Amino acid sequence: MSIHRKACIAGAYEHPTRKAPDKTVAQLHAECARGALEDAGLTLKDVDGYFCAGDAPGLGANNMADYLGLTRLRHVDSTDTGGSAYLIHVSHAAQAIAAGKCDVALITLAGRPRSEGSSGVAPRLVTPNTPDVPWEMPYAPVTVNMYALAAARHMHEFGTTAEQLAWIKVAAAAHAQHNPNAMLREPVTVEEVLASPMISDPLHKLDCCVVSDGGGALVVVRPEIARTLKRPIVNVLGAGETIKGQLGGQVDLTWSGAAVSGPIAFEEARVKPSDIQYASIYDSFTITVLMQLEDLGFCKKGEGGRFVADGNLISGTGRLPFNTDGGGLCNNHPANRGGITKVIEAVRQLRGEAHPRVQVPGCTLALAQGTGGLLGSRHGSATLIMERQ
Repeated sequence: MSIHRKACIAGAYEHPTRKAPDKTVAQLHAECARGALEDAGLTLKDVDGYFCAGDAPGLGANNMADYLGLTRLRHVDSTDTGGSAYLIHVSHAAQAIAAGKCDVALITLAGRPRSEGSSGVAPRLVTPNTPDVPWEMPYAPVTVNMYALAAARHMHEFGTTAEQLAWIKVAAAAHAQHNPNAMLREPVTVEEVLASPMISDPLHKLDCCVVSDGGGALVVVRPEIARTLKRPIVNVLGAGETIKGQLGGQVDLTWSGAAVSGPIAFEEARVKPSDIQYASIYDSFTITVLMQLEDLGFCKKGEGGRFVADGNLISGTGRLPFNTDGGGLCNNHPANRGGITKVIEAVRQLRGEAHPRVQVPGCTLALAQGTGGLLGSRHGSATLIMERQ
């Protein structure tokens, strides 16, 4: 069953908080849910499908559904693939709606990593039951060095430079200056990125995303319901998802799961990369963006460095405007899982509700791409293509 135009994104909300020492994670989820439902013109009583991931406190969806007072649920999903989970949730919500399992699906994310002192420079909490622990944990991998490993390999294979990666941060910062909620609002230059402290060679501090509290929510509905609401209609055209692991020891760090999820989404959406007018690309680190752009087909493998250079990602001047809210590099990376914000900004662009200085004129076709996990080992990938009706 295809989900092509079988569901619509009717509500989207990004929590304005970037540090929330006075709020619980459940409270942030609830505030995001309220914001997205108000945006759609719906209420909790309308919701019959609920989606959340590992950031939700408690057992799967059980605790949050009860906390939110969702009493009409007939479909739930707590798929967790890290930062890509929320794009998968939109896809799964569209599948459930197309199959008649629910009519109004609510998706929520929230977290407090900034208040709780989390970062990407400490080993992840794992147990002996985690299957990769005996083979990898003795080497103490942490998030940042697993992305740096991929960056170093890409540089070795294709001649990608630190200057080219820096252009991704420059573009994100150029957009973030127009976002009053962004954590980092000052424009930066390539030279400033390269002058920032080295965190894990070859990644500098400004190659890394922010750590923020906050969250977001989305409401996905049947097209018949969307047509009754006083909001622009955003159709789900196509979606793809996958997991890339260590491939039985045949490790290749030069490509991401987007090479699999992207073509699936484009085929279902019945469009090609050159048709996309705006792209939200997961930007945990600058190298994450570059590799996904290649794997999605916006340029050939190995040519990502040249593609992003000279401001080609900056709205109004570049050939592929990206992350016009500032992205994870400058705006917001709530719960260390930024996938939902990628969908939210794509929805803003399609509705014509992005900041006027970064709004893509006449935007009718947008892509959101998520990566969750570690680029240097195993990660989930999800691609979502949407259109303004």
